[in-house]
Amino acid sequence: MTSINEKATTLLELHRPGNPVILPTVWDAWSANLAVSAGFQALTVGSHPVSDSIGKPDNEGITFDELLHRISQITAAVELPLSVDIESGYGLEPARLIEGLIGAGAVGLNIEDTVHSEGGRLREPQEHADFVGGLRQAADAAGVHVVVNARTDLFVKQVGDESDRVDRAIARLKLAAEAGADVLYPVGRHDDATQKRLTSELPLPVNAIGLPDQDDPASFGPLGVARVSFGPFFQAALAAHAATLLGRWS
Repeated sequence: MTSINEKATTLLELHRPGNPVILPTVWDAWSANLAVSAGFQALTVGSHPVSDSIGKPDNEGITFDELLHRISQITAAVELPLSVDIESGYGLEPARLIEGLIGAGAVGLNIEDTVHSEGGRLREPQEHADFVGGLRQAADAAGVHVVVNARTDLFVKQVGDESDRVDRAIARLKLAAEAGADVLYPVGRHDDATQKRLTSELPLPVNAIGLPDQDDPASFGPLGVARVSFGPFFQAALAAHAATLLGRWS
């Protein structure tokens, strides 16, 4: 079996700008095994798909312990490095989050700046960076280089004026980079010019979101992207196909 430190190193090394790692977003052992069978090198777990799979809402509608239970099931079923969307941290301290993730066998995380437990407010830029820094320090103390993917929701929440939104996102994510992030995630669907600006001006590998049933996998490399994940869209595409199949029999 591959050690957790080896998995963490592998996950980090897969992030190559211009030659992005594709991390299918899974939610249980079944979907994870589908991705393994398709030949992927690593996986990510999305909060929205996991929540849907147990009949609860996204935006921290599940508890961290419920998430860890699912992560443990996935890591027991597959050997690939696994990154986990921990939303805004479930109101927990970084040390508790890192302890739980490592204990469940995960080697990466997404941390967003929307605080769901506080009415969906956006953390201030330095506040978010400080939380990222706390996660890095906790991972270092635990002896595992957990791959920290710092996310901002400026685009999806359309916060502030559009005219300077890219500038504000870059400034916010640069603070997260200085605090110890490994990957930066300006989540949203961007035009090519915006995506190129993000990848060229941000100091770390950049995560983009892909639509698995619509996007051209080859389109992300030329934009400088280092990582592509699917968010809720893989599950949604499967659901649409399932509805067609089931509709023939209903």
